[in-house]
Amino acid sequence: MINNTLGIGIQGIQEGMAGMENAARKIARGGVDGPQGTADGAGSLVEPMVQLNLYERSVEASAQVVKTADETLGTLLDIMA
Repeated sequence: MINNTLGIGIQGIQEGMAGMENAARKIARGGVDGPQGTADGAGSLVEPMVQLNLYERSVEASAQVVKTADETLGTLLDIMA
């Protein structure tokens, strides 16, 4: 069961990192992809910035899952030793 929890946490970290990379790419291209001379180009950066923040929180939560599973496994090993 702990292996499953660790796997879910690691998968969450990987997916979050991929999402952050994608959002960062959109932000970096924001000035290039948006129509020049319009306010729409600046507005197109809002969504990727929000996504970047959400993915960051997702990675933090997944890292906490991994940390908790690791601590639980350590406690179980200490009890059995």
